Amino acid sequence: MLLTFSKCLSKRGFSALTRAVDGLPQEGSFYSTSANDDDYEYLHHSSIPTMHFQPSLPRLPIPELPKTCERYLNAQRPLLTDEDYKRTESLVSEFKDNIGKELHAELVAHDKRNKHTSYISSHWFNMYLSDRAPLVLNYNPFMSFVDDPNHSQMDQLTRATNMVVSATRFMKTLRASILEPEVFHMNPAKSDTRAFRKFISWLPSRVSWYGAYLYKAFPLDMSQFSSLFNSTRLPCYGKDELVRDEKARHLVVMCNGHFYTFDILDPNGNIVPAAEIQACLSHVLRDRTPAPSHHLGYLTTENRDVWASAREKLLQCGNHSALKSIDTAAFVLCLDGDKVTDPVQLCQTFLHGNGTNRWFDKSFSLVVLRNGKAAMNFEHSWGDGVAVLRLFREIFKDSTERPRVHKASAPAKIDVADRVKRLDINLDASLTASIETARAKFDNQVNSLGINLCEYPHVNKAYVKQHRLSPDSFMQLALQMAFYKMTGTTTATYESCSTSAFRHGRTETMRPVTVLTKQCCEAFAQQTEHSAAELRAMIDACSAAHNNLLKQAAMGQGFDRHLFALRKIAETHDREVDIFTDPAYSGINHNILSTSTLNDASVEIGGFAPVVPDGFGIGYGITNARSGINVTSYPGSHNPKDFIDCFRSSLDDMCNVLESTKHAIQKH
Repeated sequence: MLLTFSKCLSKRGFSALTRAVDGLPQEGSFYSTSANDDDYEYLHHSSIPTMHFQPSLPRLPIPELPKTCERYLNAQRPLLTDEDYKRTESLVSEFKDNIGKELHAELVAHDKRNKHTSYISSHWFNMYLSDRAPLVLNYNPFMSFVDDPNHSQMDQLTRATNMVVSATRFMKTLRASILEPEVFHMNPAKSDTRAFRKFISWLPSRVSWYGAYLYKAFPLDMSQFSSLFNSTRLPCYGKDELVRDEKARHLVVMCNGHFYTFDILDPNGNIVPAAEIQACLSHVLRDRTPAPSHHLGYLTTENRDVWASAREKLLQCGNHSALKSIDTAAFVLCLDGDKVTDPVQLCQTFLHGNGTNRWFDKSFSLVVLRNGKAAMNFEHSWGDGVAVLRLFREIFKDSTERPRVHKASAPAKIDVADRVKRLDINLDASLTASIETARAKFDNQVNSLGINLCEYPHVNKAYVKQHRLSPDSFMQLALQMAFYKMTGTTTATYESCSTSAFRHGRTETMRPVTVLTKQCCEAFAQQTEHSAAELRAMIDACSAAHNNLLKQAAMGQGFDRHLFALRKIAETHDREVDIFTDPAYSGINHNILSTSTLNDASVEIGGFAPVVPDGFGIGYGITNARSGINVTSYPGSHNPKDFIDCFRSSLDDMCNVLESTKHAIQKH
């Protein structure tokens, strides 16, 4: 599960970035807003076709079975007693030499028959789409935008218009295959250059990846990008379905619980002029139709089979056209009437809202509040962070650097009543009862979720790198220390790592808990027994081990996805495998600490709910300005405020050690 978190968590911090960005357009700076003008239609024109690298991307490797077993045992060692570890070790040995070999051979054979994709792709889609749990809190994360550096642009109508235009420009640029390919540059000075692009554009697609590799540039899989727009997850009995209709030209806007639709592309496929989009959104915001007595969006928060049943009733009541409009829309824009500024309340609003103005099934929803605060909430089955963050980043950059309308801009004088259609929803008694039941469940669920934030401005990327440590390892070690301080134990921890360097790669689990982190936590709990130099050496060892594990995961050499695929194959044969019924296996997958980070200057904060009832959902970030965490929890779990206090204390302890040993380190 993706969590995006990066900027600051305090009210003051929310606007910090806006004071640091220079050179952005001021009010009165206009760009072309006319349809059929390339400057308006497209974000840019990449000299390398968008999917140029896709045919030559390397395939996600299947790890060697002995290596997977070894890595699995290494991850289990700090979590188990000696007795439990010996039992698990015996089961793993038996698995490796017997049934594991059979399952692995079947997986390899299946992978060879499906060279167009990755060995994990179909299993991962099935996992998401077959789960009957509600999407809200269980799957859909959010990430919020930093404020527009030009504060006059934070008017709801202005920001929403510019973001809709920018999102549509991204969509057209992607579909025209002129969106710059997603590439990770190890040495940007060498590869993020015009010469590199010219060289790559000359190469045939089937060898283009190898050309990029010569420059230490690594193209990333972009197969998920096509599901960003005109896409939705349909509730179906047993297993949901992902549908997409790229012929649709309209946007759906939710406001005050109503659904509105209007075209953002004209019949020729050109983007409707920004002033006309502004006029349509202005019409929606000025509509004084009372809110519906029963809000349809609640049904998207239901158990998926329950929602599938309700959807059938909706179709029987004559709502086929309305549902099709929602399902096929480019995306959903949610215009909320609230002016939320409190960081915790913003997280609540963007993660779940009050349920009346959301449609959680869409590939993504753009949420804009009355004060211009904005975020994306997205359904997770179709894709992961690479595609979403790229869209997010481009929307922010384009809407702030090249705004098409301003607060003083006059909306176009058009017949908006002819353009904008409010969707009529027909409900019978059984549907209104279903909505009320869904509302009660939703309220109970979201009201039980706690959100606690912590900002630590004294630690940032530069500070950690100055001490020759990895920022990610530093934050993860602080999280481990915090939990150990609070409970005296280590626990199963999940860190998401992208495998998008491979064709149809998704994610791999990186396991931050190691024997080294456990030893370090124990040592810091008894600091008087260890010198600062000894503690510093432990931090260094943890950082090096963490970096190695991250590299393994990113290169497809973790163990979680491999074991997951083997377990799924065993299930297809109704075979019970001891390693998967071992309490240690369920224990390591009961992730008390589910963590994720996705730092970008355009992201203010983000989050997701815990993945287990007694756990924490932890979004952490460390940027050039500060570090912080966003902790979600349910009642009955560990106390989140105690955890945050221990986290802050752990960072204090680690920084004290770094400061007291920095001169010795600098000499080396």
